[in-house]
Amino acid sequence: MARPTPVPSEADVLQALRAVHDPDLHKDIVALGFVKNVRICGGSVAFQIELTTPACPVKDLMKGQAERAVRAVPGVEQVAIEMTARVTASRPVLGDSGTIPGVKNVGAVSSGKGGVGKSTVAVNLACALQRSGARVGILDADVYGPNVPLMLGLSGRPTAVDRKIVPFERHGLQVMSMALLVAEDQPVIWRGPMLHSAMRQFLFEVAWQDLDYLVVDLPPGTGDAQLSLSQQAHLMGALIVTTPQDVAVLDVRKAIRMFQTVNVPILGVVENMAWFTPPGHTERYHLFGEGGGERIRREFDVPLLGQIPIEMPVRPGGDRGTPIVVAAPESAAARALCEIASKVAQRVSVLNAG
Repeated sequence: MARPTPVPSEADVLQALRAVHDPDLHKDIVALGFVKNVRICGGSVAFQIELTTPACPVKDLMKGQAERAVRAVPGVEQVAIEMTARVTASRPVLGDSGTIPGVKNVGAVSSGKGGVGKSTVAVNLACALQRSGARVGILDADVYGPNVPLMLGLSGRPTAVDRKIVPFERHGLQVMSMALLVAEDQPVIWRGPMLHSAMRQFLFEVAWQDLDYLVVDLPPGTGDAQLSLSQQAHLMGALIVTTPQDVAVLDVRKAIRMFQTVNVPILGVVENMAWFTPPGHTERYHLFGEGGGERIRREFDVPLLGQIPIEMPVRPGGDRGTPIVVAAPESAAARALCEIASKVAQRVSVLNAG
């Protein structure tokens, strides 16, 4: 007489899934609470794995490990896994008037000097996070040289509802910038207190809606804007943009030390304009030198999250309001930026779990 086919239980499935670990949080996915909605019908098993970010770089690896683990349970014939995500929030973002409604994580993109492509990185980082499935906003806090509206193809004046400024929307992003509040050719000549007030307005008086990440594009350097943001908002971290040459690396050191002084974690360093490969060729030409990002990684023990090559479509895409991540997602620069976005999201999840 044939033995009856065993029927797997939820306890069996969960025990098998304890063999699957998150490589960053160093715990199994059951202990972390990632496994949701387990359903068993005979030999068919279905469940969800809810990650801490849709940009998780090991999502497919984790799904494969989970499927193999459950298939090994006696009686299991079919496995269906739905990968979902719920971005974790950093500690409450506090300012003089309380929390920022609708914002889970605030992160700064900064540089020690101008001309390194900081705003280009910030805009494309925001687009890459949005394309991964997250809800993302970008705040152009570079009040003296706001370029984000140009890079996103935005113009006009924002409206207000219930005494809150309504952010613009473009490429799936919520956007606010000083450039949308003043005439195009009008310079902003402000001292510290006025800048502090404007920063507070951008943070607390904009109707941000259900954002997983608010990317803040800061002006270059280590001045009032950086200090105002650090004092008024709880930053989950700062991403530092450099180019390979020594003069950029020198200023990056100052930017990192400034954020360390105000207790803002460094998410990592991005080396922009790392090399140029002519169309149809494979050789890399290091127009701005080599190794700047790696030197920063070794000196400060912060991760080098990626190197972005120089590609011709990046410039016209920014001028026309279509970032490279949107205009040419298969390009080398876009792929590098998407990988950086995944690593940023990964770092945020780890910091929030700490």
